[in-house]
Order: sequence, then structure tokens, then C-alpha cells
Amino acid sequence: MSGTTTGTSSELDVQHAPSTWRSAGRVLATLWDNKKARVGLVLLAFFLLLALAGPLLAPHGAKDNTFERSQDVSAAHWLGTTAAGEDVLSQLVHGARISVLVGFTAGLLATAVAVLVGLSWGYTRGWLAEVVGFVVNLFLVIPGLPFMIVIAAYLQNGGITVIIAVIVITGWAWGARVLRSQTQSLRSRDFVEAARFSGDSAPRIVFREILPNMTSLIAGSFFGAATAAILAEAGLEFLGLGDSSIVSWGTMIYWAQNSSALLTGQWALLFAPGLCIALLALSLTLVNFGVDAVSNPRLRERSRTRKADR
Repeated sequence: MSGTTTGTSSELDVQHAPSTWRSAGRVLATLWDNKKARVGLVLLAFFLLLALAGPLLAPHGAKDNTFERSQDVSAAHWLGTTAAGEDVLSQLVHGARISVLVGFTAGLLATAVAVLVGLSWGYTRGWLAEVVGFVVNLFLVIPGLPFMIVIAAYLQNGGITVIIAVIVITGWAWGARVLRSQTQSLRSRDFVEAARFSGDSAPRIVFREILPNMTSLIAGSFFGAATAAILAEAGLEFLGLGDSSIVSWGTMIYWAQNSSALLTGQWALLFAPGLCIALLALSLTLVNFGVDAVSNPRLRERSRTRKADR
């Protein structure tokens, strides 16, 4: 009898395992089926490769300053050298790690705060909801960039950790407000009322019943926060409010501006990191289009109809 039970459980495990992979495969197939998301995935994979294997791919060290200073583009240095004698291409490859790290870390943390605040704010009522609403609206009214500059200037020379903290502090409120609106819409649905009448606690209802129905909004919030974080990190580094001793795309632009790269004709010092920042932010935005297609059946149907017409 035990042998039969064991065999049955193992068969069930074998049956359930492919379903998880099949669901993940459908999501990836839907993302890949969207042309915009496909371009975004390719770009994002390229930058992730640079971030993970930067030291192996870079021709020289990021701070190797043994070369001739301010060289133009050549076969030896494809993007020239800096005013300190460093290879620009090597710095560009090494700098991908900081931008990707800041973007994804700050995006995840800002999204986590937005989810916690937005769902609790949307589900609760009374004076507590009013207090949370006041705090969220306060962060929304305060201009983001000046507020970010003030905090970064006050906590200057704190390194990447301070930059991530500043971005999270200033970047969670909008996502929280969007998630709160959706939570208020879902809290009156039948399945939520059924869970409430069955005696489920508020945290369980929020995180087990409501949260799974907001996957697309949370994913969109993450991609938006990550994009804003990448741009904010580059902007703070360019203004000299970050750690200028590290090598990132923002610090590359900062040192290029200090050395008057455009006046000396070294356009690559500014153009290359600026283009990488723009392309990385673009890749996250394009992937978000595919996430919308995964969560919105109407978009999938439109895509299939267009293919059928062709």
C-alpha cells in the first residue's frame, strides 16, 4: 500500500513539474512574440552580459592609466583614452556593472516599498489610511529631482549604497498610488468577500488573494522604477553627488565634462556612456510592453489577429 502511495506521489510530482516550466515557457514565448519586447530582451541580455562578464570582456583594467592621455579613436583604443590615460572602452564595459546593479537593486527595493504601502493603503480604511495617504501625497507633491539632489548632497561621499537609498526614498510613491487604486477595485470582488467571510486575516487576504491579481502592475512598476533609477544614478554621478572614484557610466560623463571632452574633439567620452544609458533604459521600457501583452488577453488576441491577416 505504501509502495502504491509513493508511486502515486512521484507521478503527481512528475505531472506538476512540467506545468511550471510550461507556464514559464508561455510567458517567455509571449514576450518573444512581441516585437518591441523582443528587441528589449536582446538589449537587456547584452547589458546583463556586460555586467556579469565585464572584467573578462574588457581589453584593459578600468583604472589602468598607463596609456597616452586624450588619444583619439584608434585601432589600439577603439573609443580613445581619457584625460587621465585610461581606455574608454574598458571603462564602458566595467561601468555596465554599476548601472545594472543600481537599476535593478533600487528598482526592486522601490517596488517592494510601493507594494507594501499600496496594498495596505488600499485595503485598510479609517484614520490609518488617511495618514498613509497624506505621506504618499506629500512625496508625490515634492519635486523628485531637486529632492533627490538635496538628499544626495547632504549624504555625499556615501557610495553606491547612498545613491540606491536616495533613489528608493524618492521613487516609491507613484507606484504605491497606482497599486492602491487597483487594490480598492479588487477588495470588493466576490473572491475577496468570500475570503473575508471565511475568517482569513487581512494580511492573508492582501498577499494571497489580491496580490496575485496585480502581477502586471507590479512588473510595470518595477521596470519603471528600474529605468528611473538608472537615469537618476547617471544624473547624480554627473552632478558630482555620487562616488567619483568608482567607474560607472555616470562618472565617465562627469570626468569627460571636467576635462572638456567636446572642446578637445573626444566625442566618444560623452557619447558612448550616454548612448549606453539610453539603450539600457530603452530595453527595460520595451520589455514592459511585452509584460502588458502577457497580462492583457486583448493585446495577445490583437497580435494573433494581425499574424492571421498576414
